[in-house]
Amino acid sequence: MTSITSTSLWEELVSSALLGTDRRTPPDAVMSRDKDGPTALLDAAAVHTVRRRAGLLPAPAAERPEPAPHDGRPELPVPARRRLAQLLADRSAPSSSGRRGTAPDLTELLPQWLAAANEHGYQSPPSLLPALLDAARARTDLRPQALAFAGSRGLWLARLNPDWKFALRGASGGGSLLPDPADCAAVQQLWEVGLFAERVALLASVRAQDADRALALLTATWTTERAEDRLMFLDSLRTGLSETDEPFLEQALADRSRNVRATAAELLSALPHSALAGRMAERAASCVSLDRSGDGSGAAIAVEAPHECDAAMQRDGVVPTPPTGRGERSWWLGQLVEATPLATWAGRLGGRSAREIVALPVADGWGQELHAAWCRAAVRQRDAEWSRALLGAPGNPPETGPGTSSLAERAKLLATLSAAERAVWVADFIAAHGLSEAFQLLGVCAVPWAEPLGRAVVDALDIARDAGSYPWSFSGVMGLAERCLDPTEASRLELLTATPDEVEGASPGAGGYWSEAFQRLVSTLRLRAAMRQELLGV
Repeated sequence: MTSITSTSLWEELVSSALLGTDRRTPPDAVMSRDKDGPTALLDAAAVHTVRRRAGLLPAPAAERPEPAPHDGRPELPVPARRRLAQLLADRSAPSSSGRRGTAPDLTELLPQWLAAANEHGYQSPPSLLPALLDAARARTDLRPQALAFAGSRGLWLARLNPDWKFALRGASGGGSLLPDPADCAAVQQLWEVGLFAERVALLASVRAQDADRALALLTATWTTERAEDRLMFLDSLRTGLSETDEPFLEQALADRSRNVRATAAELLSALPHSALAGRMAERAASCVSLDRSGDGSGAAIAVEAPHECDAAMQRDGVVPTPPTGRGERSWWLGQLVEATPLATWAGRLGGRSAREIVALPVADGWGQELHAAWCRAAVRQRDAEWSRALLGAPGNPPETGPGTSSLAERAKLLATLSAAERAVWVADFIAAHGLSEAFQLLGVCAVPWAEPLGRAVVDALDIARDAGSYPWSFSGVMGLAERCLDPTEASRLELLTATPDEVEGASPGAGGYWSEAFQRLVSTLRLRAAMRQELLGV
């Protein structure tokens, strides 16, 4: 075999194996009189494989990683640790949507368990960190809570596996070992060399103590940051947003990135006394006014939408090109009204309250556009008075309400109200209209549901069960109830686990499905109660 190099011989052997010895004869160096081609090929491959392995030089030893940082948070109670292992092992189970059976869906309980563990301030067991990071990799909805629970050790481990690189940019930093905001040297060092997740957490930590100093940190490196990082840093200013941030945000209106400019404009419009809010109010006021020259039936709102989107409007965040199917003037009007402080309209429209303004007729078919923009403004400015006015009474049919008939918009408006008020409003809505249109509204209610809301949901499900309604139509709401009802309701729901009598016109098999669904609901509530006790160490 001396007439051919080791590498070329191996390549010849591989070619003969792939094509077959009939089509590609093995090299002469491996052939012999007493062996046929296939035998000679296999013998030569075996010898050459041993030679290649025996001659392999060991690679230089890699540098050992630094030890994992200390996590000073308390350890989980042993029962809670076992429960977490069970939840992580079951995370690949199929979704509960439309499934039958009485066993709880553990995959849907993992987010709730992580949130509760973080509220208690526990650390993740080191042995479960790989499974926890794998779960967060597969489900983006888990990441905030999972990474907070994983803490600094989770970030340390994520650096060693490229599959977990999402953690290095997506961690909240809650478990990172951040320096004391008063330690200027340590803060500056981490700001200059830290991971992005650590820098975002550091900015929030410093901002909570000294907003001016946090802005100084951000300003010093702003022009060297990547566009996507500038956007994330800017978005972090939502927490604790104040007039102090206005000069920085005004400068960001001239940023190279369109997304950064749009976010800066949105944040400025949430500051009712900012210069941008004033400019938007002046523009919007020229488009919306009180019209008393009608037919004598009372005042109405007149609208004259903008005829152009000039450079100054664009600098203040107005996007000139509308989406497909949307008119330019209505698109510009909506953006102006959305960015205008809602306090503007009382003075502009005769000193009326929000409820009175929303009740006014709007001329020339502009009502839907105007009300939709007011809805977005109420959500952006977190204005509960305007949200109540635009929601109207929960008993009113959605299509005839004073503000918006869109359930998505109503859900956003509800989010501006207190948790208690939100629960009562949705409970009254369900009592009046049933569950068919309540799914999105339930999604913004605090968990566990307050007693009036939980009672309204269970009563509506019971009514649907007794009527023999098509049961699979309620699987989404039933799934929400499993995760959101107060676990103490389990005993009260026992009566509903029995199979109901079939009623005339009922869907075939509906009774059995309802029985299984309520049994699953009860078993899930009891499991949630057990999880709560385990985390308490009881």
